[in-house]
Amino acid sequence: MLGAAPRKAPAAEFTLEAKAIHFYKREEKLDFEALRVEAHEQQKKGVWLKRRWITLLAINLLFTVSFWLDIQILEGAMTASRMLGFHLIDLNSALQVMLAHKHIIVNLFIGTGTVFVLWLLVGGRTFCSWACPYHFLAENAERLHVYLVQKKKITDHAFHRGVRTVFWVLFALMAIITGYTVFETISPVGIVSRALIYGPGLALDGWCCCCCLRYSTRAVHGAVMSARSG
Repeated sequence: MLGAAPRKAPAAEFTLEAKAIHFYKREEKLDFEALRVEAHEQQKKGVWLKRRWITLLAINLLFTVSFWLDIQILEGAMTASRMLGFHLIDLNSALQVMLAHKHIIVNLFIGTGTVFVLWLLVGGRTFCSWACPYHFLAENAERLHVYLVQKKKITDHAFHRGVRTVFWVLFALMAIITGYTVFETISPVGIVSRALIYGPGLALDGWCCCCCLRYSTRAVHGAVMSARSG
């Protein structure tokens, strides 16, 4: 989460579940090879990719349809919304608001509590690949980037992922000092979400991995449990 290199745990630190996986991996190599081949074929077919995109588009279209038809199923935007009367507030958005106001706002806990439990169960960064409207644009931009790199039209530049932690601290300080949620103003996640719902007004992957504070906040949940993102 802080950008450090991943560490391979020694065998002594393996959990019982991990030990069982390694045992069956050694004892039943043919079965694991078959599973690996099947998983590779599924990836080539883009099964999980299609499921993710369908889910992502459906969620964001539900916002739009609810607003334009005034059916009040899913109101608001990705940063803060209400679904069938239940408030849903992004954890980082709530944190930014409380830092800007310099006191704990009790009402925010109603919306953040539901979201916190949800992301704790399915993984915090599940939002990024299954719901975030900006991720859909960034993922396709990344595909174009990889293609241009392969064609040697452009060069690839690696950014240290710890940069987003620095941004997380900086924007938190800016919220405290200015009394304004600066990050929410410039975040393309909120901009794209509102543009899709209310129409374009101020309407790529580098943002997700290096700058997005929501990504960093949800990484805490992702460290506990993650869902398959395809």
